[in-house]
Amino acid sequence: MRKVGKLEGWKVERLGDVCEIFNGGTPDTKVPKFWGGDILWITPKDMGKLESIYVDDTARKITDAGMKNSSAKILPVNSVILSSRAPIGHLAINTKEITTNQGCKGIVPKKELSTLFLYYFLENSVELLNNLGSGTTFKELSGSKLAEVQIPIPPLPEQQRIVSVLDEAFASIVQAKSNAERNLVNARELFDATLQEIFTKRGKGWEDKTVGDVSTHSLGKMLDKQKNRGNFQKYLRNINVRWFDFDLSDVGEMRFLDDEKEKYTAIKGDLLICEGGYPGRAAIWQEDYPIFFQKAIHRVRFHKPEYTKWFLYFLYLSDINGNLKKYLTGTGIQHFTGQALDRFVLPIAPLAEQRAIVGRLEALSAETGRLEEIYQRKVESLEELKRSVLGKAFEGEL
Repeated sequence: MRKVGKLEGWKVERLGDVCEIFNGGTPDTKVPKFWGGDILWITPKDMGKLESIYVDDTARKITDAGMKNSSAKILPVNSVILSSRAPIGHLAINTKEITTNQGCKGIVPKKELSTLFLYYFLENSVELLNNLGSGTTFKELSGSKLAEVQIPIPPLPEQQRIVSVLDEAFASIVQAKSNAERNLVNARELFDATLQEIFTKRGKGWEDKTVGDVSTHSLGKMLDKQKNRGNFQKYLRNINVRWFDFDLSDVGEMRFLDDEKEKYTAIKGDLLICEGGYPGRAAIWQEDYPIFFQKAIHRVRFHKPEYTKWFLYFLYLSDINGNLKKYLTGTGIQHFTGQALDRFVLPIAPLAEQRAIVGRLEALSAETGRLEEIYQRKVESLEELKRSVLGKAFEGEL
């Protein structure tokens, strides 16, 4: 492998020697109508939402008066903006003059350094920048440490050639990711359209029942550190319930008494539905061991086990087509209460037809799951390719 320092015409410089580095600041919110002006203003959170490397007009705007008494520097066009805390590493280039909050650094390259070359170098250095950050609540990268970072710099024509190669490679990567995502979206749309067709074109012998007619349901235990007694047990919160599955990577613990087990545990085959958080989101517990659950989750047990998957599919359809909303209460934070669940109307097909339809939906769901796995592997391999290409660029191997 060739070393940068030995490449002809390349040199290694401190960022502080080849760039001006500026801290951000807060607008003067005490002046009237400080928003809505002509000066773009961006934060790390805003940067995380950008869909390209350039800041667009969706960034917030402040007035000249909003800059009064602010330490924020107005950055010239073609500066690189780096989020330096919460998190370290979001990057963007501005096509208009812009200012930032304290969570960002503005990096203005001097003439011998291409803006895009600097951008790609920083993208390749995110891990290094994170390691240079300090702090207990959240890491922050100081301007002085950023200035000490060493950047390999070839002659300007070579910088432009490398940027051109990277632009072309990354455009191909973006297109490949887009194609993989489109295939996944098509599979999901087919699944959703099939659900809609099934429950719209009801056949002979279908009837409407409320959930209260065909099941028993109850909420879990309220978390109360002062009052709860018993032994610590793992329990599900509404954030653990996803559509059709559970995220068990972060399961909490709370105290339960031995005689509360039957009341507050789900067993294999039970349907768990979010009462709050994402009201209505649901999955079937498929593990062989029981699990406790909190008050923000409904446990539903159907009198006929065949209804469980049937209802789950219909509940999901009701969420995506908006019909679930009429059962939710609350203006800000919404809830799917026990009373609403009890009166939720479920169209039920004859049992033989149900089984055939559920089998068809499970096959479609399995195919969608297979495509999701392919998509994730594709994205991971493309990200690895991107890191590899970036690494080669700054080792002089492109």
